[in-house]
Amino acid sequence: MPETPVTSESVAVRRSAVRVLLRLWPYVRPVRGRFFSAAFVAVVASCLSLVIPLVLKWLVDGPVADRDPGGVWLGALYLLLLGVAEAGLFGLRRWLVARPLSSVEARMREDLYGRLQRLPIAFHDRWASGQLLSRGTTDLMIVRMFLAFPLTFLVVNAVTILAGCALLLGQDRSLGLVLLTPVVPVMVLCSYFERRYGVVARRAQDQVGDLTTVVEESVLGIRIVKGFGRHRSQADAFRRLAELLRSTELSKARLLATIWALITVLPELAIGAALVLGSVRVADGDLSAGTLVAFLSTALALRWPVESIGFLLAMSQEAVTATERYFEVMDAEEERDAAAPAAAPAGAADGLRFEGVSFRFPDAPDDAPPVLDSIDLHVRPGETLALVGATGSGKTTLTALVPRLHEVSAGRILLDGEDIALMERERLRTLVSVAFEEPTLFSASVGENVLMGAGPEAGEPELARALGIAQADGFVGRLPEGTRTQVGEQGLSLSGGQRQRLALARAVVGRPRFLVLDDPLSALDVHTEARVEAALREVLKETTALVVAHRPSTVMLADRVALLSGGRIAAVGTHQELLRSSAEYAWLMSGGGDGER
Repeated sequence: MPETPVTSESVAVRRSAVRVLLRLWPYVRPVRGRFFSAAFVAVVASCLSLVIPLVLKWLVDGPVADRDPGGVWLGALYLLLLGVAEAGLFGLRRWLVARPLSSVEARMREDLYGRLQRLPIAFHDRWASGQLLSRGTTDLMIVRMFLAFPLTFLVVNAVTILAGCALLLGQDRSLGLVLLTPVVPVMVLCSYFERRYGVVARRAQDQVGDLTTVVEESVLGIRIVKGFGRHRSQADAFRRLAELLRSTELSKARLLATIWALITVLPELAIGAALVLGSVRVADGDLSAGTLVAFLSTALALRWPVESIGFLLAMSQEAVTATERYFEVMDAEEERDAAAPAAAPAGAADGLRFEGVSFRFPDAPDDAPPVLDSIDLHVRPGETLALVGATGSGKTTLTALVPRLHEVSAGRILLDGEDIALMERERLRTLVSVAFEEPTLFSASVGENVLMGAGPEAGEPELARALGIAQADGFVGRLPEGTRTQVGEQGLSLSGGQRQRLALARAVVGRPRFLVLDDPLSALDVHTEARVEAALREVLKETTALVVAHRPSTVMLADRVALLSGGRIAAVGTHQELLRSSAEYAWLMSGGGDGER
């Protein structure tokens, strides 16, 4: 299983949370009107709670002290109206943010998916699919929740606490100073907690990605798991990761419980001290009962804004790590086309040329030999060249260079005299069609899978022709809904030979100028292979083709053969010529070797 290149251990603990979160602004900007309106409404609603103590002061020092029932009822009405207004404003805030923040999440998910399509194959080789999946689901949900609640209430609570402190000091300076005593200790604790919690939150989110990868691999490989009776070992692997995640989540819970307890206890002690001191002063006549009631009510109104600091900081740290994980993918360098005209003038037909082509994988050690070394090869216009070699000789890698699934490390590849490195990928991939040895089908209909290889104008005639060439029309006709039959995830409802024939049909449906086939008939029985080869010969007359071949029957489709050995072209000639001149080729054709890459 590929490892995630970035882990919690490699993230700088002291990174700027504000700087990370500011990267979300381009997504928030389109909905900033409703977002800021919601924040303003929440501030007003929260500040209304601070008016209640002032009403209580008037009520106690006025109607209650004067034994005025009418005044008491009027005060109660004021309190009721304030409570209703506060509740209504908070409801309005939620309504204001619900729709726009859902659209923010949707745009971020859409951008992530688009980015994944544009990232090179080397990126996908390094990253576990579960890590990418968790970034597009769990992490974006955390970001949306942060924008909807913690971000707003960090601002709201800060404003409320400042306004409350001003009221406290205005009502009685000495009691206000008593209540403000815990401010410095709370700030120090929050700073310490933020650093510790950020590391643990990152570790937990990475572990969610690892767990997702195991689940995905077990589901996709369920036939292997059941076929070899490996359900216990898979369950053990899942259990180990689940226990590791559980342990990390418990660490988060302990940190949160600790900070919450401390943030709760310190203000409570200050309130208790203020209550004792205030009661003594009321008894001495230095302070009115209404002022003490208002003071304590204000202090109690500030309890939630203060106590929620730990909870809001925890959610904010999770949002920081989720944002970091999202932009780790978005910052990855995508496939780029060289600055060149969209469509170069058509030159004389020259076929497919490899000139001094070398390739090594980007993550290979510096001292490792290249997979391909100084490849010089020419496939003439309209010619079919078979590529033969032992396991690990570099055949599949060479074919992957033609549609630029990988980039050459040295040299160049030409299509009709035009360097593919200077061509836009979209144009290149309309000229070159590929069928891989391991066919991949999508959760779509048979027709939709095949027509992926053609332009938008292709329809039923092109589909029928391609299925006929691949000898797939027979079994497709017997499917419940014909070409409209859904093949299911990975096409596993079909046999290996059926999937391979559909992949071949997809490669030829668009009548490509250049065709690259990586052993496209390996899963077919002898009789079906013969029929496919007969139909494929007619297609190969109309295109320039490079075909990876392991069997003599496939080699016989080609005009010439190139022998690839140790990453180099060892010999080129006809099948008969190489049988006479190359012992390695004769050994391979006798069944002495097969392979990939």
